[in-house]
Amino acid sequence: MHTEALRRATIIPSGPPGDPVDTQADADAPPLTAQAWAVGGMHCAACAQTLAALLRGQAGVVQADVGYGAALAVVRAPQAVQAQLPGLARRGGYVLVPAEPESAAALRRQEARSLLWRVFVAGFCMMQIMMLAAPTYFAEGAGVPPDLRQLLHWGSWVLAWPVMLFSAQPYLVGAWRSLRQARLGMDVPVALGILITFGVSSLALFNPAGPWGAEVYFDSLSMFVAFLLLGRWYELKARHAAAAELLALQNQTAEPARRETLAGGLEAVDAAALLPGEVVHVALGERFAVDGTLIEGRTQADEAVLSGESAPVPKLAGAAILGGSLNLGAPVRVRVSRSLADSQVQQLAQRLQQALTERPRTDGDAERWATPFLAGVLLLALTAGVAWSFIDASRALMVACTVLIVTCPCALALAAPAARAASARALARRGVVLQRLDALDSLARIDHVVLDKTGTLTRPEVRVRQLTTAAGLPSLHAAARALAAQSVHPLAQAVARVPLPPGAVPWRWQQAEEVAGAGLRARDPLGDWWRLGSAAWVGSGQNPALDADHAAVLFSREGQSPLLAFEAYEAPLPQARQAVQALRDGGVHLALLSGDQAHRVKAMAAQLGIEQAAAACTPEGKLQAVRALQQAGNRVLMVGDGVNDAPVLAQADAAVAVGGASALASRAADAVLTRADLLALPELLALARKTRRVTRQNLVWAASYNLLAIPLALAGWLPPWAAGLGMALSSALVVANALRLAR
Repeated sequence: MHTEALRRATIIPSGPPGDPVDTQADADAPPLTAQAWAVGGMHCAACAQTLAALLRGQAGVVQADVGYGAALAVVRAPQAVQAQLPGLARRGGYVLVPAEPESAAALRRQEARSLLWRVFVAGFCMMQIMMLAAPTYFAEGAGVPPDLRQLLHWGSWVLAWPVMLFSAQPYLVGAWRSLRQARLGMDVPVALGILITFGVSSLALFNPAGPWGAEVYFDSLSMFVAFLLLGRWYELKARHAAAAELLALQNQTAEPARRETLAGGLEAVDAAALLPGEVVHVALGERFAVDGTLIEGRTQADEAVLSGESAPVPKLAGAAILGGSLNLGAPVRVRVSRSLADSQVQQLAQRLQQALTERPRTDGDAERWATPFLAGVLLLALTAGVAWSFIDASRALMVACTVLIVTCPCALALAAPAARAASARALARRGVVLQRLDALDSLARIDHVVLDKTGTLTRPEVRVRQLTTAAGLPSLHAAARALAAQSVHPLAQAVARVPLPPGAVPWRWQQAEEVAGAGLRARDPLGDWWRLGSAAWVGSGQNPALDADHAAVLFSREGQSPLLAFEAYEAPLPQARQAVQALRDGGVHLALLSGDQAHRVKAMAAQLGIEQAAAACTPEGKLQAVRALQQAGNRVLMVGDGVNDAPVLAQADAAVAVGGASALASRAADAVLTRADLLALPELLALARKTRRVTRQNLVWAASYNLLAIPLALAGWLPPWAAGLGMALSSALVVANALRLAR
């Protein structure tokens, strides 16, 4: 149950990118903003680390996270510092533009066009050089006169210059960036291989009788660069697809809204200006600007971009409306339930953005090994060059060059990030938003799933009992509904959906606040306080008119007898039984933990086929139950939705918050289900296991390629062009294998 006090207490930003998220302790210090930037000029995972280090080194930057998979950076700094970041990045060789649809799309087009031109130049020069080199291939060039042979080599040298000066620049510049920052990036061995190949071939051309021999490798050089750029182009298109999907999710609520005025008219306002309780008109074909409740009429909503549900969803009076969904049925009136900053689409976009920019914990281990590994690559190449200088000095540098190219760990570095990013995209389309990419590793090892009941497995259905004969009951109904709409608790939302009786008039509360696990209180325009919630919270709850077997939500003026009662009858969510069966078929054990009464918990567990169930569980009781399972050696996934579930969600090995969950529960979870379809749970676990398999396949392939190719390179049996082709194909295969997860 989300309350304003809880929202203010958290330090996690909830506003859209670019909005102020906090202030410095010094009142005179400028406020910090969280700004999202689309990034251009990144060519490998090491580039993201280099750019992040560059941004963090800027005075005034509090936090900077850069995600390679989505080409996105999120920086927290004062606005004046944010304005300096594009220039700082440009000096480092990168491009930053605001992460807005038009500017980000323009950057992606420019980056793709630039790389395509580099591929074209390398490919064209490669074909021309191959034509000049072809005569020397046949009969080892015995039929080609020496002067003509030298002329052909000079032609190849001229054609190799566009490859060096234009096509190979991403690798040369990337290596220079790394060395300038005293880092060994993955571009370093590739750049050394390119420079050595060109240098040795040029020396052989200028002095055929010298120590480097008369053999030139301009054909290998051009083929090597062309193959590498083709692999990079394939990878770039995959990254651009992930970035475009994220920005599309972030900008679903960019349209203005038409708000009702006190005089009964309409005014056009920005969606960010809408407040809970206000009423907006949404025409047919327009997007709903923010989350709300349908006041009257009926319509259909297209929620595909938010929940993965492809079919239009029918909406009747009292139904919840998701901001960013499309109105397909008829013009309607909607009462705002959440501001734009707190709307579900904005929160989900921010969580997906955070997942794609934060480095998983396992990536930290990879970083620690990256520098020693690359240092070992350089040492191995040096050793091979020295050894071959005694065997055949004319081939020493070329063998060293081939070793550098073969051992470049590009495919190894892409193995895990590519699989995780592809899975995150697939899950987002299915209505599951990952908040931490490394949670996929934990989800793949889950063997126990612990489920909350109310709001997770069930949705309450409510009927109204009037406990008084006082006049003004229609207005009391409207008042109770308006107060219930201030909470996201399932019972409160059920009360908010109860149809209004004839004669009810709109109601507006002041200073509404919520007490976790108890209910809501608010002040009416006359200054009197009212309560809506449990019998213990409202008081005087013993009434023979109430059904003791069903939970009751009471409504009264503070200190007086209840006036209305809303009795709840729980019903399982659609497909809950199928989801439970699918989880069991997936090899996991299930348990139900609920704070509800024992007979209701046991009845629901029996209805859904869950063998283990515990009732009357306090938040501490749920925490102890999960700890006991973990101490027994189990990997536990906790699924919940309420404020009381936040501690146990944080304790579990992995956690999932269902749609409509409280802010605290969502932030404690590793993933959020955006749709009321529990079948997404077994899909999530299945995709996590598949992600682990694909990651292992990628690692095995990349390692096998290196283990097979390195001996060939050391033996001098692998020319540089073949090493480049193998490296490009290895990286392309890793990306292609990972993209299977996105489908």
